[in-house]
Amino acid sequence: MSRSVRVYSYSRCTTCRKALSWLEANEIDYELLDIVDTPPTLEILEEALSQLGSRKPLFNTSGLSYRTLGGEVVRAMSDQEALNALASDGKLVKRPLLISKQGKILVGFNPEIWAQSLPS
Repeated sequence: MSRSVRVYSYSRCTTCRKALSWLEANEIDYELLDIVDTPPTLEILEEALSQLGSRKPLFNTSGLSYRTLGGEVVRAMSDQEALNALASDGKLVKRPLLISKQGKILVGFNPEIWAQSLPS
């Protein structure tokens, strides 16, 4: 059976755990990928940028990787440089990152948005 959504998550992230609990409570089958071991590919990140219209929501601005890199450095990057950085360090990516069976990409966990975007 094909999974209905793919979720990039980090096991030590409280928000990710809440999101996974929400998926289970709503009986939505998911494929779980560790965002550190298997970051989203460049192709996925390019699609996310296309859907979101901005790269800003893709960055985990509260994470150590982002703070180490620095907001000014990130803002000075081209879109391609930013996407390459995200693809090479999963901890830079805002999590959880969810891809629906229809290809819709959701970044971060907002139960209301997830409920509107995902069939239960």
